[in-house]
Amino acid sequence: MDEVHIGQSAEVSEFVTEQLTAVSVRSGLVSAYATPAMMALMENASVAAIQKCLGKGNTSVGVEAHIQHIAATPVGVRVRARAEVIALEGRRVLFKVEAWDPKEKIGEGTHTRVIVDAARFKDKVEKKIRS
Repeated sequence: MDEVHIGQSAEVSEFVTEQLTAVSVRSGLVSAYATPAMMALMENASVAAIQKCLGKGNTSVGVEAHIQHIAATPVGVRVRARAEVIALEGRRVLFKVEAWDPKEKIGEGTHTRVIVDAARFKDKVEKKIRS
């Protein structure tokens, strides 16, 4: 994790489809880009920002998000999200996240990920199934 540093960033994008609307993901009753979909795009940008710097066998998991969805986006429009590392605390990585459609900023906030050993994490999850 020594290679992860403040200022690292990544940007990702996607088209808003019917499957990504609030009514489709059951987070609301409107046919506009869903808050959970926007949050997932922000998380995807966060993963992309640090993934290449993680040690062999490591991955990151999302543990916290503070997000404001500040503008609606219709189906058929491309949205983009950017994540930038703003703090490091041991294995915890804090990101500033933002999202835009072609007209305006649609969301902003922070997201925290923790760097973990992928095999140990998978084992812990699978133990829940077995118990």
